Amino acid sequence: MKALTVSETDSSETDASNAYSVPPVHRAFTLLRHIAGGGRCRNASATARELGINRTTLIRLLHTLEAERMIESVDDGLSWQLGPGMIALAAEALKSRDVVRVAQPVMARLAAQTGLSSHLGVLDGREIIYLLRETPNSHLVSNVREGSRLPAHATTVGRVLLAYLPPEDLLRLYAEAPMTRATDKTATTLEALQHQIAADRDRGAAWSAGNFERGIGSCAAPIFDHQGRVIAAINVTGPESQFVPDTPQAAAIEAQIKSAAAQISASLGYSG
Repeated sequence: MKALTVSETDSSETDASNAYSVPPVHRAFTLLRHIAGGGRCRNASATARELGINRTTLIRLLHTLEAERMIESVDDGLSWQLGPGMIALAAEALKSRDVVRVAQPVMARLAAQTGLSSHLGVLDGREIIYLLRETPNSHLVSNVREGSRLPAHATTVGRVLLAYLPPEDLLRLYAEAPMTRATDKTATTLEALQHQIAADRDRGAAWSAGNFERGIGSCAAPIFDHQGRVIAAINVTGPESQFVPDTPQAAAIEAQIKSAAAQISASLGYSG
C-alpha cells in the first residue's frame, strides 16, 4: 500500500475539514470579526460586497446575531457594535484561562512597581493577541487593549513566543510570508528574525527600544506551563528613554519582568 506523502496527508486533512465545515457559520464569524474590528455595516450593500456575503444573507445574519445578543444596533439600526452577549462570552472565556486568572494580580503589582503598562499575550499564527492589560496610576499608559492583535515578529511578546517555537514551525509561518516594517529596527527577513529570537531565547527576555513604535520601549519574558511549554508572554512598555540598553534602569526592568513571569509560571506548575 502506497504511503501518503506529507502534502497528500495535509490535503486529505484539509478536505475532511472542509467537508464538515458549515458555510453559514463561517459567514456569521466573518461578520462578527468585521464588527469587532470597527465595521459598523451602515451600508448593507457595501458591507456585503466587502465580506463576500449575499446582501439578504447579511441582513438575516445581523438580525439573528442581534436576537442572540451577540451584537446590538446603534442609531436605530443604522449601524452595529458587539453586544452584551458576546462580551459576556469573551469574559467567561478569559476567566476560564488559568494563565489570565493567575497573571492578573502579578501584572497589577508589576505595573505599580515599575510605573509601566504590562500586557499578557498569546500567539495566533503570525500575530499575537493581548488577553490582559494592567496599567499604572499614571497618564502615561499603553493604548493597547485586550483583544488587540499585533504582528508577532515586530513586538517583544511576539518575539519571545516565536523564540520557543520548533524551527520547522517558525519556517512554516514565515518562509513565504512578508514581514512588515514597523520601524527601521524591525526584522523583515526570516534570517534576521531567526538571529533576533535566538538572542532573545538565550537572554530569556526580548528587548525593544523603538523596534515597533518610535519613542516606545518594551521588555517581555516567557510564561511556562506545568509541562515546560511556553504558552504566553508578559511585557512592560513605556517611554523609550526608560529602556536604554546597559543602564541600571533597564537592568532593573528586566529583573522585574523575569521575576513576574517566573511567579506566573510557578503558579501554573512549572518547576524548571
